[in-house]
Amino acid sequence: MKREIIKTADGSATIYLPEWNEHYHSKHGAVQEALHVFIRTGLEHYLEKHSPETVSILEIGFGTGLNALLTFFEAEKRKIKISYTGVEAYPVSAVELEALDYAAVIPDEEAAAVFKKLHETSWENRSEISPFFDLQKEKKFFSEITATSEYDLIYFDAFGPRVQPELWSEAVFKNMYNTLRSQGVLVTYSAKGDVRRAMQATGFEVERLPGPPGKREMLRATKA
Repeated sequence: MKREIIKTADGSATIYLPEWNEHYHSKHGAVQEALHVFIRTGLEHYLEKHSPETVSILEIGFGTGLNALLTFFEAEKRKIKISYTGVEAYPVSAVELEALDYAAVIPDEEAAAVFKKLHETSWENRSEISPFFDLQKEKKFFSEITATSEYDLIYFDAFGPRVQPELWSEAVFKNMYNTLRSQGVLVTYSAKGDVRRAMQATGFEVERLPGPPGKREMLRATKA
């Protein structure tokens, strides 16, 4: 499938799939969306509520690695150990990663080096990126995830339900529920009613929250 690099409204880049008319991140701002949905509404919420010494994160749709990059800097800033797992069936190419150039819009002099390191780590092996952040990338389909009660937080960043409704089904969210520890949290940019109901049917307690730029709402689900 053809993929194009485009600029979003906040100056950061994303990948666009013309065949599906779908973006990897919001066209209203890739970095803004990631910060709002996954960092502030997900990670910061979990840390403030539980004050853990370590956090285990699963990302559904590792994609460009933007969410992992922003999470790395949160771990460094807060001095908290984060163990990060990213699942991706179709990894982004080296040429595309270079063109994305997230270091140009992230105000940290280490951004380029860290982004490169995230993508140079081998798949299927856990690698220490820093004393506060380690990463394991897994090349597989979401349906192949078999972990049980292993994660504290899930970044659910799959392609939208309009183009891949099967990724937002009750069966998928049941699997997500099972991978989380008690009081674990799942956050996603989608706020569709069908998605919310699928989450609730599996046992999640679901909140509708203000969305990132360009979206009125998003969802946060907690395992009871």
